[in-house]
Amino acid sequence: FLCLSRSGCTVVWDSELNRELNQNLMNTTINVACYKWKTLANGEYPLMLRICKDGKKKYQSLGISVLPRYWDFTRNKPKPNCPNKEYIQKIILDKQTELQQRMLEFNSEQKEYTTTTLLNDENKKFELKTVSEFYQELIEEYRANNKCGNRLIYKGSYNSLKVFTNDKLDIPFSAIDVAWLNKYERWLRSKGNEETTMSLMFRTLRSTYNKAIKAKCARKSEYPFDEFRISKFDVSTQKRAIAKTEVLKFTKEVHPIGKRQYIQLSKDIFIFSYLCGGINFTDIANLTKANIIEGTRLHYIRQKTGKLIKIGLSEEAMQIITRYAPESKGYLFPILDVKIHKTPLQKQNRIHKILGKVNTNLKLIATQLGVEGNLTTYVARHSFASVLKKSGVNIALISEALGHSDIATTQIYLDSFDNEQIDEAMQNLL
Repeated sequence: FLCLSRSGCTVVWDSELNRELNQNLMNTTINVACYKWKTLANGEYPLMLRICKDGKKKYQSLGISVLPRYWDFTRNKPKPNCPNKEYIQKIILDKQTELQQRMLEFNSEQKEYTTTTLLNDENKKFELKTVSEFYQELIEEYRANNKCGNRLIYKGSYNSLKVFTNDKLDIPFSAIDVAWLNKYERWLRSKGNEETTMSLMFRTLRSTYNKAIKAKCARKSEYPFDEFRISKFDVSTQKRAIAKTEVLKFTKEVHPIGKRQYIQLSKDIFIFSYLCGGINFTDIANLTKANIIEGTRLHYIRQKTGKLIKIGLSEEAMQIITRYAPESKGYLFPILDVKIHKTPLQKQNRIHKILGKVNTNLKLIATQLGVEGNLTTYVARHSFASVLKKSGVNIALISEALGHSDIATTQIYLDSFDNEQIDEAMQNLL
Protein backbone atom coordinates (compact mmCIF):
# COMPACT_ATOMS: atom_id res chain seq x y z
CA PHE A 1 0.00 0.00 0.00
CA LEU A 2 0.97 3.69 -0.20
CA CYS A 3 1.29 6.22 2.57
CA LEU A 4 2.11 9.95 2.52
CA SER A 5 4.90 11.21 4.78
CA ARG A 6 5.00 14.66 6.43
CA SER A 7 7.32 15.93 3.67
CA GLY A 8 4.80 14.89 1.08
CA CYS A 9 7.02 12.13 -0.26
CA THR A 10 5.33 8.86 -1.07
CA VAL A 11 6.68 5.82 0.78
CA VAL A 12 5.96 2.34 -0.54
CA TRP A 13 5.49 -0.37 2.13
CA ASP A 14 6.95 -3.75 1.30
CA SER A 15 3.60 -5.42 0.66
CA GLU A 16 5.37 -8.62 -0.36
CA LEU A 17 6.91 -8.91 3.10
CA ASN A 18 3.55 -8.20 4.70
CA ARG A 19 1.91 -10.93 2.64
CA GLU A 20 4.70 -13.33 3.65
CA LEU A 21 4.18 -12.59 7.35
CA ASN A 22 0.46 -13.19 7.06
CA GLN A 23 1.01 -16.34 5.02
CA ASN A 24 3.36 -17.78 7.66
CA LEU A 25 0.82 -17.08 10.39
CA MET A 26 -1.91 -18.71 8.35
CA ASN A 27 0.21 -21.80 7.72
CA THR A 28 0.56 -22.42 11.46
CA THR A 29 -2.40 -23.46 13.59
CA ILE A 30 -2.58 -23.85 17.36
CA ASN A 31 -5.48 -25.86 18.76
CA VAL A 32 -6.26 -27.62 22.01
CA ALA A 33 -6.98 -31.34 22.05
CA CYS A 34 -8.32 -33.64 24.73
CA TYR A 35 -5.87 -36.51 24.24
CA LYS A 36 -8.18 -39.53 24.60
CA TRP A 37 -5.48 -41.98 23.49
CA LYS A 38 -3.92 -41.74 26.95
CA THR A 39 -6.07 -42.34 30.02
CA LEU A 40 -4.57 -41.24 33.34
CA ALA A 41 -4.87 -43.24 36.57
CA ASN A 42 -7.79 -41.07 37.73
CA GLY A 43 -9.73 -41.68 34.49
CA GLU A 44 -9.01 -38.21 33.08
CA TYR A 45 -7.57 -37.36 29.64
CA PRO A 46 -4.63 -34.94 29.40
CA LEU A 47 -5.19 -31.67 27.57
CA MET A 48 -2.62 -31.00 24.86
CA LEU A 49 -1.78 -28.15 22.52
CA ARG A 50 -1.66 -29.33 18.90
CA ILE A 51 0.62 -27.22 16.71
CA CYS A 52 0.46 -27.79 12.94
CA LYS A 53 2.93 -26.24 10.51
CA ASP A 54 3.90 -27.25 6.97
CA GLY A 55 1.96 -30.49 7.30
CA LYS A 56 3.71 -31.49 10.53
CA LYS A 57 2.03 -31.86 13.92
CA LYS A 58 3.45 -31.65 17.42
CA TYR A 59 1.74 -31.98 20.77
CA GLN A 60 2.63 -30.29 24.04
CA SER A 61 1.05 -31.10 27.38
CA LEU A 62 -0.72 -28.26 29.19
CA GLY A 63 -0.14 -29.98 32.52
CA ILE A 64 -3.89 -30.30 33.15
CA SER A 65 -6.44 -33.04 32.54
CA VAL A 66 -10.20 -33.46 32.49
CA LEU A 67 -12.77 -36.25 32.70
CA PRO A 68 -14.16 -36.99 29.21
CA ARG A 69 -17.73 -36.27 30.33
CA TYR A 70 -16.75 -32.65 30.98
CA TRP A 71 -15.17 -32.05 27.56
CA ASP A 72 -16.93 -30.91 24.37
CA PHE A 73 -15.02 -32.86 21.69
CA THR A 74 -16.87 -31.11 18.87
CA ARG A 75 -15.92 -27.58 19.96
CA ASN A 76 -12.68 -28.58 21.70
CA LYS A 77 -13.47 -26.79 24.94
CA PRO A 78 -14.73 -27.63 28.45
CA LYS A 79 -18.47 -28.07 28.87
CA PRO A 80 -20.41 -25.50 30.93
CA ASN A 81 -20.68 -27.95 33.87
CA CYS A 82 -16.95 -28.70 33.90
CA PRO A 83 -15.35 -28.14 37.34
CA ASN A 84 -12.56 -25.54 37.22
CA LYS A 85 -13.73 -24.49 33.75
CA GLU A 86 -12.44 -20.93 34.14
CA TYR A 87 -9.02 -22.13 35.29
CA ILE A 88 -8.74 -24.57 32.35
CA GLN A 89 -9.76 -21.89 29.86
CA LYS A 90 -7.20 -19.49 31.31
CA ILE A 91 -4.38 -22.04 31.00
CA ILE A 92 -5.34 -22.72 27.36
CA LEU A 93 -5.64 -19.05 26.45
CA ASP A 94 -2.35 -18.10 28.16
CA LYS A 95 -0.43 -20.83 26.33
CA GLN A 96 -2.00 -20.03 22.96
CA THR A 97 -1.23 -16.34 23.42
CA GLU A 98 2.35 -17.14 24.38
CA LEU A 99 2.93 -19.27 21.25
CA GLN A 100 1.24 -16.74 18.97
CA GLN A 101 3.52 -14.05 20.37
CA ARG A 102 6.56 -16.20 19.60
CA MET A 103 5.29 -16.74 16.05
CA LEU A 104 4.98 -12.98 15.55
CA GLU A 105 8.51 -12.46 16.86
CA PHE A 106 9.94 -15.11 14.53
CA ASN A 107 8.09 -13.67 11.55
CA SER A 108 8.93 -10.05 12.27
CA GLU A 109 12.61 -11.00 12.47
CA GLN A 110 12.22 -13.10 9.28
CA LYS A 111 13.44 -16.20 11.10
CA GLU A 112 12.49 -19.67 9.99
CA TYR A 113 10.95 -21.89 12.65
CA THR A 114 9.49 -25.35 13.04
CA THR A 115 6.97 -26.79 15.49
CA THR A 116 9.92 -27.96 17.60
CA THR A 117 11.69 -24.61 17.78
CA LEU A 118 8.38 -22.88 18.40
CA LEU A 119 7.84 -25.01 21.49
CA ASN A 120 11.43 -24.77 22.66
CA ASP A 121 11.49 -23.14 26.11
CA GLU A 122 14.78 -21.48 25.23
CA ASN A 123 12.82 -19.15 22.97
CA LYS A 124 10.53 -18.11 25.80
CA LYS A 125 11.22 -14.67 27.20
CA PHE A 126 11.59 -14.00 30.91
CA GLU A 127 8.50 -12.89 32.80
CA LEU A 128 9.88 -12.35 36.29
CA LYS A 129 7.28 -12.86 39.02
CA THR A 130 7.31 -12.22 42.73
CA VAL A 131 7.62 -15.10 45.16
CA SER A 132 4.05 -14.49 46.32
CA GLU A 133 2.64 -14.50 42.78
CA PHE A 134 4.38 -17.70 41.79
CA TYR A 135 3.46 -19.53 45.01
CA GLN A 136 -0.21 -18.59 44.66
CA GLU A 137 -0.30 -19.73 41.04
CA LEU A 138 1.34 -23.02 42.01
CA ILE A 139 -1.09 -23.63 44.87
CA GLU A 140 -4.05 -22.85 42.59
CA GLU A 141 -2.71 -25.23 39.95
CA TYR A 142 -2.50 -28.05 42.49
CA ARG A 143 -6.01 -27.27 43.72
CA ALA A 144 -7.44 -27.30 40.20
CA ASN A 145 -5.75 -30.62 39.44
CA ASN A 146 -6.98 -32.15 42.72
CA LYS A 147 -3.40 -32.67 43.93
CA CYS A 148 -4.42 -31.95 47.50
CA GLY A 149 -1.29 -33.33 49.13
CA ASN A 150 1.00 -31.09 47.08
CA ARG A 151 -1.32 -28.13 47.60
CA LEU A 152 -1.17 -28.59 51.39
CA ILE A 153 2.64 -28.79 51.42
CA TYR A 154 3.15 -25.69 49.26
CA LYS A 155 0.45 -23.75 51.10
CA GLY A 156 2.16 -24.57 54.40
CA SER A 157 5.47 -23.33 53.01
CA TYR A 158 3.83 -20.17 51.64
CA ASN A 159 2.15 -19.39 54.97
CA SER A 160 5.43 -19.90 56.83
CA LEU A 161 7.23 -17.47 54.51
CA LYS A 162 4.43 -14.92 54.87
CA VAL A 163 4.76 -14.93 58.66
CA PHE A 164 8.56 -14.76 58.42
CA THR A 165 8.43 -11.70 56.13
CA ASN A 166 5.54 -10.02 57.99
CA ASP A 167 3.31 -10.59 54.96
CA LYS A 168 5.82 -8.86 52.68
CA LEU A 169 6.41 -11.64 50.18
CA ASP A 170 6.01 -9.47 47.08
CA ILE A 171 9.72 -9.81 46.44
CA PRO A 172 11.58 -11.19 43.41
CA PHE A 173 13.24 -14.59 43.73
CA SER A 174 16.59 -12.81 43.45
CA ALA A 175 15.96 -11.41 46.96
CA ILE A 176 16.26 -14.94 48.33
CA ASP A 177 20.02 -15.26 48.71
CA VAL A 178 22.15 -17.25 51.17
CA ALA A 179 21.96 -14.52 53.83
CA TRP A 180 18.16 -14.48 53.50
CA LEU A 181 18.01 -18.28 53.84
CA ASN A 182 20.24 -18.22 56.92
CA LYS A 183 17.97 -15.65 58.50
CA TYR A 184 14.93 -17.79 57.70
CA GLU A 185 16.64 -20.80 59.30
CA ARG A 186 17.38 -18.85 62.50
CA TRP A 187 13.75 -17.70 62.61
CA LEU A 188 12.45 -21.28 62.21
CA ARG A 189 14.73 -22.48 65.00
CA SER A 190 13.60 -19.64 67.28
CA LYS A 191 10.03 -20.90 66.81
CA GLY A 192 11.04 -24.34 68.04
CA ASN A 193 10.66 -26.16 64.71
CA GLU A 194 12.07 -29.68 64.43
CA GLU A 195 14.86 -30.50 61.97
CA THR A 196 12.44 -32.51 59.84
CA THR A 197 10.03 -29.57 59.63
CA MET A 198 12.80 -27.17 58.65
CA SER A 199 14.04 -29.60 56.03
CA LEU A 200 10.54 -29.78 54.54
CA MET A 201 10.20 -25.98 54.50
CA PHE A 202 13.52 -25.51 52.71
CA ARG A 203 12.97 -28.39 50.27
CA THR A 204 9.59 -26.94 49.32
CA LEU A 205 11.06 -23.46 48.87
CA ARG A 206 13.88 -24.90 46.76
CA SER A 207 11.38 -26.82 44.63
CA THR A 208 9.36 -23.64 44.11
CA TYR A 209 12.50 -21.75 43.09
CA ASN A 210 13.38 -24.51 40.59
CA LYS A 211 9.87 -24.45 39.14
CA ALA A 212 10.11 -20.65 38.79
CA ILE A 213 13.41 -21.00 36.90
CA LYS A 214 11.89 -23.58 34.57
CA ALA A 215 8.91 -21.29 33.95
CA LYS A 216 11.32 -18.40 33.19
CA CYS A 217 9.97 -16.50 36.19
CA ALA A 218 13.34 -16.51 37.99
CA ARG A 219 16.98 -16.58 36.89
CA LYS A 220 19.26 -19.58 37.37
CA SER A 221 22.25 -17.26 37.86
CA GLU A 222 20.72 -16.04 41.15
CA TYR A 223 19.93 -19.53 42.50
CA PRO A 224 21.12 -19.74 46.17
CA PHE A 225 20.71 -23.45 46.91
CA ASP A 226 24.03 -24.49 45.36
CA GLU A 227 25.68 -22.83 48.35
CA PHE A 228 22.97 -23.24 51.01
CA ARG A 229 22.89 -26.97 51.73
CA ILE A 230 19.61 -28.48 52.88
CA SER A 231 21.34 -31.80 53.59
CA LYS A 232 22.66 -30.34 56.86
CA PHE A 233 19.28 -30.87 58.54
CA ASP A 234 18.98 -34.08 60.54
CA VAL A 235 15.96 -35.90 59.11
CA SER A 236 16.65 -39.32 60.57
CA THR A 237 13.48 -40.95 61.83
CA GLN A 238 13.10 -40.62 65.59
CA LYS A 239 11.73 -43.52 67.58
CA ARG A 240 7.93 -43.29 67.59
CA ALA A 241 6.94 -46.81 68.54
CA ILE A 242 5.74 -47.91 71.96
CA ALA A 243 5.96 -51.40 73.42
CA LYS A 244 3.20 -53.98 73.03
CA THR A 245 2.37 -53.69 76.73
CA GLU A 246 1.85 -49.93 76.29
CA VAL A 247 -0.37 -50.44 73.23
CA LEU A 248 -2.58 -52.86 75.16
CA LYS A 249 -3.33 -50.11 77.70
CA PHE A 250 -5.38 -48.43 74.96
CA THR A 251 -7.87 -51.30 75.14
CA LYS A 252 -8.84 -50.16 78.62
CA GLU A 253 -11.69 -47.77 79.33
CA VAL A 254 -10.82 -44.08 79.68
CA HIS A 255 -12.58 -41.47 81.76
CA PRO A 256 -14.25 -38.51 80.01
CA ILE A 257 -11.79 -35.68 79.44
CA GLY A 258 -13.68 -32.43 79.90
CA LYS A 259 -15.86 -31.64 76.89
CA ARG A 260 -13.38 -33.01 74.36
CA GLN A 261 -14.89 -34.49 71.19
CA TYR A 262 -13.90 -37.81 69.63
CA ILE A 263 -12.23 -39.27 72.74
CA GLN A 264 -13.55 -42.81 72.14
CA LEU A 265 -13.01 -42.47 68.39
CA SER A 266 -9.40 -41.40 68.93
CA LYS A 267 -8.68 -44.44 71.08
CA ASP A 268 -10.42 -46.77 68.63
CA ILE A 269 -8.60 -45.29 65.63
CA PHE A 270 -5.26 -45.94 67.35
CA ILE A 271 -6.08 -49.59 68.11
CA PHE A 272 -7.65 -50.16 64.67
CA SER A 273 -4.52 -48.86 62.95
CA TYR A 274 -2.32 -51.09 65.10
CA LEU A 275 -4.47 -54.16 64.40
CA CYS A 276 -4.78 -53.48 60.67
CA GLY A 277 -1.22 -53.31 59.46
CA GLY A 278 -0.49 -49.75 60.60
CA ILE A 279 -3.08 -48.26 58.22
CA ASN A 280 -2.74 -44.47 58.35
CA PHE A 281 -5.46 -41.98 59.25
CA THR A 282 -6.25 -40.81 55.71
CA ASP A 283 -6.80 -44.37 54.52
CA ILE A 284 -8.93 -45.14 57.59
CA ALA A 285 -11.10 -42.09 56.89
CA ASN A 286 -11.77 -43.24 53.32
CA LEU A 287 -12.76 -46.83 54.17
CA THR A 288 -16.27 -47.95 53.17
CA LYS A 289 -18.19 -51.23 53.38
CA ALA A 290 -16.83 -52.04 49.92
CA ASN A 291 -13.37 -52.41 51.48
CA ILE A 292 -14.51 -55.35 53.62
CA ILE A 293 -14.21 -58.57 51.63
CA GLU A 294 -16.23 -61.63 52.71
CA GLY A 295 -16.59 -60.11 56.16
CA THR A 296 -13.11 -61.14 57.25
CA ARG A 297 -10.60 -59.23 55.13
CA LEU A 298 -9.78 -55.59 54.50
CA HIS A 299 -8.70 -54.57 51.00
CA TYR A 300 -7.83 -50.95 50.26
CA ILE A 301 -5.65 -48.81 47.99
CA ARG A 302 -3.05 -46.89 49.98
CA GLN A 303 -3.53 -43.28 48.86
CA LYS A 304 0.11 -42.29 49.29
CA THR A 305 1.57 -45.00 47.04
CA GLY A 306 -1.43 -46.39 45.15
CA LYS A 307 -0.54 -49.88 46.37
CA LEU A 308 -3.26 -52.47 47.05
CA ILE A 309 -3.16 -53.70 50.66
CA LYS A 310 -4.88 -56.95 51.70
CA ILE A 311 -5.01 -57.89 55.38
CA GLY A 312 -7.14 -60.03 57.66
CA LEU A 313 -9.58 -58.41 60.05
CA SER A 314 -9.31 -59.57 63.65
CA GLU A 315 -12.39 -59.93 65.84
CA GLU A 316 -11.31 -56.83 67.81
CA ALA A 317 -11.01 -54.77 64.61
CA MET A 318 -14.48 -55.87 63.47
CA GLN A 319 -15.92 -54.88 66.86
CA ILE A 320 -14.54 -51.37 66.39
CA ILE A 321 -16.09 -51.14 62.89
CA THR A 322 -19.45 -52.40 64.20
CA ARG A 323 -19.42 -49.79 66.99
CA TYR A 324 -19.56 -46.94 64.44
CA ALA A 325 -21.93 -48.49 61.92
CA PRO A 326 -25.00 -46.56 63.20
CA GLU A 327 -23.34 -43.13 62.96
CA SER A 328 -21.10 -43.51 59.90
CA LYS A 329 -22.36 -41.69 56.81
CA GLY A 330 -21.22 -43.71 53.84
CA TYR A 331 -17.89 -44.60 55.46
CA LEU A 332 -16.80 -47.08 58.13
CA PHE A 333 -15.84 -44.31 60.56
CA PRO A 334 -17.66 -41.01 61.34
CA ILE A 335 -14.98 -38.78 59.83
CA LEU A 336 -16.24 -38.07 56.30
CA ASP A 337 -19.83 -37.62 55.10
CA VAL A 338 -20.67 -38.63 51.51
CA LYS A 339 -23.29 -35.87 51.29
CA ILE A 340 -20.96 -33.10 52.45
CA HIS A 341 -17.39 -34.03 51.58
CA LYS A 342 -17.49 -34.58 47.82
CA THR A 343 -14.38 -32.99 46.33
CA PRO A 344 -10.81 -34.07 47.14
CA LEU A 345 -10.18 -30.66 48.73
CA GLN A 346 -13.25 -30.92 50.97
CA LYS A 347 -12.14 -34.39 52.06
CA GLN A 348 -8.59 -33.25 52.73
CA ASN A 349 -9.69 -30.27 54.82
CA ARG A 350 -12.02 -32.45 56.89
CA ILE A 351 -9.42 -35.17 57.44
CA HIS A 352 -6.79 -32.58 58.40
CA LYS A 353 -9.19 -31.01 60.93
CA ILE A 354 -10.24 -34.28 62.59
CA LEU A 355 -6.67 -35.64 62.61
CA GLY A 356 -5.57 -32.63 64.66
CA LYS A 357 -8.29 -33.31 67.23
CA VAL A 358 -7.53 -37.04 67.35
CA ASN A 359 -3.79 -36.48 67.91
CA THR A 360 -4.51 -33.99 70.70
CA ASN A 361 -6.86 -36.53 72.31
CA LEU A 362 -4.27 -39.31 72.06
CA LYS A 363 -1.82 -37.26 74.13
CA LEU A 364 -4.48 -36.72 76.80
CA ILE A 365 -5.47 -40.40 76.75
CA ALA A 366 -1.81 -41.45 77.00
CA THR A 367 -1.37 -39.30 80.10
CA GLN A 368 -4.46 -40.82 81.70
CA LEU A 369 -3.29 -44.38 80.90
CA GLY A 370 0.30 -43.72 81.99
CA VAL A 371 1.77 -44.19 78.52
CA GLU A 372 4.94 -42.19 77.90
CA GLY A 373 5.74 -40.61 74.56
CA ASN A 374 4.42 -38.08 72.06
CA LEU A 375 1.37 -40.08 70.98
CA THR A 376 -0.09 -39.63 67.47
CA THR A 377 -1.88 -41.93 65.05
CA TYR A 378 1.49 -42.54 63.39
CA VAL A 379 2.80 -44.11 66.61
CA ALA A 380 0.32 -46.95 66.04
CA ARG A 381 1.86 -47.54 62.60
CA HIS A 382 5.40 -47.58 63.95
CA SER A 383 4.37 -49.74 66.91
CA PHE A 384 2.82 -52.32 64.56
CA ALA A 385 6.11 -52.57 62.66
CA SER A 386 8.14 -52.66 65.87
CA VAL A 387 6.17 -55.47 67.50
CA LEU A 388 6.37 -57.62 64.36
CA LYS A 389 10.12 -57.00 64.02
CA LYS A 390 10.79 -57.99 67.62
CA SER A 391 8.65 -61.10 67.08
CA GLY A 392 11.05 -62.21 64.34
CA VAL A 393 8.82 -61.42 61.33
CA ASN A 394 10.70 -60.97 58.05
CA ILE A 395 11.21 -57.32 57.03
CA ALA A 396 9.82 -58.03 53.55
CA LEU A 397 6.49 -59.11 55.08
CA ILE A 398 6.39 -56.02 57.32
CA SER A 399 7.09 -53.84 54.27
CA GLU A 400 4.23 -55.51 52.38
CA ALA A 401 1.81 -54.94 55.26
CA LEU A 402 2.81 -51.28 55.61
CA GLY A 403 2.35 -50.71 51.88
CA HIS A 404 5.86 -49.35 51.39
CA SER A 405 7.15 -49.03 47.84
CA ASP A 406 10.48 -50.60 48.83
CA ILE A 407 12.13 -52.36 51.77
CA ALA A 408 14.57 -49.47 52.22
CA THR A 409 11.70 -47.30 53.50
CA THR A 410 10.72 -50.01 55.96
CA GLN A 411 14.30 -50.27 57.15
CA ILE A 412 14.21 -46.58 58.10
CA TYR A 413 11.23 -47.40 60.31
CA LEU A 414 13.06 -50.29 61.92
CA ASP A 415 16.56 -48.86 62.38
CA SER A 416 15.74 -47.33 65.77
CA PHE A 417 14.25 -50.64 66.93
CA ASP A 418 17.45 -52.50 66.06
CA ASN A 419 19.50 -49.89 67.94
CA GLU A 420 17.33 -50.37 71.01
CA GLN A 421 17.85 -54.13 70.95
CA ILE A 422 21.61 -53.63 70.57
CA ASP A 423 21.62 -51.30 73.60
CA GLU A 424 19.78 -53.92 75.65
CA ALA A 425 22.21 -56.62 74.55
CA MET A 426 25.18 -54.43 75.49
CA GLN A 427 24.02 -54.51 79.11
CA ASN A 428 25.06 -58.17 79.23
CA LEU A 429 28.69 -57.54 78.36
CA LEU A 430 29.82 -57.34 82.00
